Amino acid sequence: MAGDNSRGVFFCWRRFELLLLATAAAGLCSGVSGGKNPSCHEVRTAFQMRQIGPIKLVPDVPTTDSSLQICQHKSPTCCTKKMEENYQAAVRRERIENTQTLNFELKYMIIGHITAFQAAFESLLRFAENHTASLFETVYRSMSKEAAEPVKELFTDLSLYLLGAQNRVEKAFFRFFDSLFPLVYTRLINPGMTDLSEEYMECLRQTRQDINPFGRYSKEAVMELAKSLRASRTFNQALGMGVEVLNATEHAVLTKECIRGLVKMQYCPHCQGLTLIRPCEGYCLNVMRGCFASVSELDIHWREYIYTLEYLTNEMAGTHDLELALLGIRYSINEAILQAQLNGPQLSVTVDKVCGHPEEKEVKSLPDSIIQAKEIERSPITMAHSVTINNKRSSLPLKSSKNDKSRSLKKVSREFISYMKRSRTFYASLTERLCDGDLVMKDSSTCWNGQDVVER
Repeated sequence: MAGDNSRGVFFCWRRFELLLLATAAAGLCSGVSGGKNPSCHEVRTAFQMRQIGPIKLVPDVPTTDSSLQICQHKSPTCCTKKMEENYQAAVRRERIENTQTLNFELKYMIIGHITAFQAAFESLLRFAENHTASLFETVYRSMSKEAAEPVKELFTDLSLYLLGAQNRVEKAFFRFFDSLFPLVYTRLINPGMTDLSEEYMECLRQTRQDINPFGRYSKEAVMELAKSLRASRTFNQALGMGVEVLNATEHAVLTKECIRGLVKMQYCPHCQGLTLIRPCEGYCLNVMRGCFASVSELDIHWREYIYTLEYLTNEMAGTHDLELALLGIRYSINEAILQAQLNGPQLSVTVDKVCGHPEEKEVKSLPDSIIQAKEIERSPITMAHSVTINNKRSSLPLKSSKNDKSRSLKKVSREFISYMKRSRTFYASLTERLCDGDLVMKDSSTCWNGQDVVER
């Protein structure tokens, strides 16, 4: 009994829907079907509300317009050729707006991560720079003032490299060690050498690469950091590429056939006074797939793009840990200086042969090397405070305060990649999402199939 009542209510509701549709078609298009009082009032209203063009383009009453190219119909119509042109401009604009809406969240996340990633990197870089500068301020005081500028230049070069500059990490480190050697040679290996000519100091800078006073430590610092920075730089560039792809999607060129198909799907019903009817879902999908076939082909490339981002994220968090590599610069520089001091006598002989032997003033204080050794013994940054990176030691990072607003590069990247992995099907589902929302009438039993109103 209950089943019979349900079926009775269903059929009654279907008849009521069809009656409403017939009434709307008759009322909205009055004279289109030969009504007593023909009018295009509803069409004019929709034309104005959607800002398709000047309302004066819409006729007051339906007419027979043989110049129509898209919305051709045997009955009188509320459309003109000029209206069709405006409808074509409207669907172009609407597709851009709809695609921008679909892209907004994803683009917002990528741009936001670019900002967060760069901010975290700059914060880490400043911390590593201060960490390195403190080595000279606490251990090698005799050259801390003169070493400040080379340290600053080194970290500036590293920052520019990440942002896309053409300079190389290796070259930045070579320039740093070239500037450091004259200071180490005249302050630590041969303390008391003052008033040296610029020619002599330049000779020391040029000799550094030939005699390799800092041993393997200078090379280790360069190799490890170069690998870590390369992964971070590639990741940062990949983020920018993702934004470019999304922007290109929003402004994809629509063919003439696509534009005509969109007008026929969305606005040709208006010509018959059916301003409230929506396209059938299957019909909409077919039109959108034809329009965005080239964009949908990006699916396989987008999936590969997400995989690449995930791979680079894992690289930065594992094998090429940028945080440890940057903070390990201080350790590598300290070990390089100790290596140069250890080989001081041999270096002096070589330098004397190449650059000559300048006059030295009487040494009035203990050699800085002795003071430095004692400072290292008292310094909290010692061999015991080191960790291993690829079987290479690097000093542990200094303890940051709770008020430090910078976020870990690892944490920022992990959160971002979790979101991006959910967007793998972004381009595969583009046409379905374009037909979603208000474009398709999913709650109605009738829809527009491109020619007439039909049951779903």
